[in-house]
Amino acid sequence: MHSLRTTIAGRRVSAAPLLRAAVVLGFGALLCACQTDAAMQNPSVPYDYRMRHPITITEAEHAMQLIIGANRSALTAQQRAEVLAFAQSWKNEATGGVLIDLPTGTVNEHSSAAALPEIRSILTATGVPPNSVMVRTYPSTPYALAAVKITYPRLTAQAGACGIWPENIGPSFDRDYFENQPHWNFGCATQHNLAAMVANPADLVGPQPETPSDSARRTQGLTKYRQGESTATQYPNSETKISDF
Repeated sequence: MHSLRTTIAGRRVSAAPLLRAAVVLGFGALLCACQTDAAMQNPSVPYDYRMRHPITITEAEHAMQLIIGANRSALTAQQRAEVLAFAQSWKNEATGGVLIDLPTGTVNEHSSAAALPEIRSILTATGVPPNSVMVRTYPSTPYALAAVKITYPRLTAQAGACGIWPENIGPSFDRDYFENQPHWNFGCATQHNLAAMVANPADLVGPQPETPSDSARRTQGLTKYRQGESTATQYPNSETKISDF
């Protein structure tokens, strides 16, 4: 009987490490399951196309070029209109000064330099401060008509490159395929089109302030309302409808 108890006790002692190992493996499996669930809930690649292909606001150059003939010393009428429109756009959207690049070593080097005062005068008359205009020269091909380049920085909206396919979107054992998640390139074209069409990139950051209301029209409507009159718009011809305009 004593030997039997000793044998049973020895088996219990030898089985204890196995039991501990089984418990450790069980907890390890639970931890792996938790990490797997966390990975499924928080994927490394965002599913929202606005996060995969964000629109960023940067600065880009807005440029125009003027070809001055070798035998001219002034701008043409069309070139004056172009410089005037360029200066007006500077007032509305520029984030810096104006840079004028004059060609050197070309057949129209002297005529381009002679047209510089006229370009400056148009910019100044439109509202560009003289100290915001910088002039520099650049070499070009000899015996060629090089352009006078006028540039200024402005805000622009850009999105990332499209056409990237890091994973196969066909049938596979990938989790995204079974969950019918959008592929990487989804929404990229929409973001690019939105960035290209927006007139003022600052509108993507915040709305513009409201314009003042039409106080004259509002006063007229309130006056008629207080007097018990109709506030509707009266047209000279009663048969005229708004849809006819």
